[in-house]
Amino acid sequence: MADIKMLNVSSLPNIPWQERPAGLKTESPVWRYSENPVMGRNPTPEIARIFNSAVVPWEDGFIAVLRGEQINGIPYVYLGHSKDGIHWDVEREKVPFTDEAGNPKMPHYAYDPRLVKVDDTYYIIWCGDFYGASIGMAKTTDFKTFTRIENPFIPFNRNAVLFPRKINGTYRLLSRPSDSGHTPFGDIFISESPDMTFWGKHRHVMGSGGEWWESVKIGAGAAPIETSEGWLMFYHGVATTCNGFVYSMGGAILDINEPSKVLYRCANHLLTPEENYEVTGFVPNVIFPCATLQDGDTGRIAIYYGAADTHVGLAFTTVDEVVNYIKSHSVLHSGDDEAVHNY
Repeated sequence: MADIKMLNVSSLPNIPWQERPAGLKTESPVWRYSENPVMGRNPTPEIARIFNSAVVPWEDGFIAVLRGEQINGIPYVYLGHSKDGIHWDVEREKVPFTDEAGNPKMPHYAYDPRLVKVDDTYYIIWCGDFYGASIGMAKTTDFKTFTRIENPFIPFNRNAVLFPRKINGTYRLLSRPSDSGHTPFGDIFISESPDMTFWGKHRHVMGSGGEWWESVKIGAGAAPIETSEGWLMFYHGVATTCNGFVYSMGGAILDINEPSKVLYRCANHLLTPEENYEVTGFVPNVIFPCATLQDGDTGRIAIYYGAADTHVGLAFTTVDEVVNYIKSHSVLHSGDDEAVHNY
């Protein structure tokens, strides 16, 4: 039983899980699944690679929205199905997005999807093209019909992640404003909406540059997890080297009622590219968290992350271990602990 509580988190007895290996030579509270990767190259004749994808519980198993890099090089969103969250069947057809009237409304391309349940609706959020890098959104209740809703922002923006419930009566969305290229900058912002159509009250959450591993840019990863200590947020941080960017996974805790305010921010990365499938691939040296599963009974957390733009990896932690580690290694930077008045 966890000492730190995950709030509004259901029991998930079939969560994929592997105990922390004995003798692991790191103090990080996060450890990898020993049989990684769990998704990767050529899952169907149409898809060359799967990575940067999101997973939620569904019926008696799990469902995923996948970044499927097609063999023509164009990314798109596909569905995956699994009984155990480890072994996956991938649909060959793209997710069939429509407008409100049910007419086809497919984006030009779509990548790095997130999947978040709010109330009884599942929202898919991705990066696409709206005269520049921008955020696309759709909703579903049955994973059969997928209705596009309005883009929340004009270009340029990426890495949009919804909170799993309203906060003080409004929806909240994290994002990372940036340009359409391989941006050498970027901070995490939060916006709110009364209706999932009109977004405003934009606030700065966290800046890059605090630690070496996140010195270039940062971006929200999985949907924040509500805990008794605040919102637990996994995110990616990017460093630059003489051989290009390196993407690592970090952790922070945001105020439960004003999540523009950072309570704790881990100075150390929680996971950085070390294994062969993370350092070698289509884009080397990438760990890109996109989703978590949680079991409210045990405090277990399973983290899905993109590896080297080629595979999906799986890692594990517990809410006690990761929150206590973040708190004990926290270093806040200028503006982190500001709340609603940071504009």
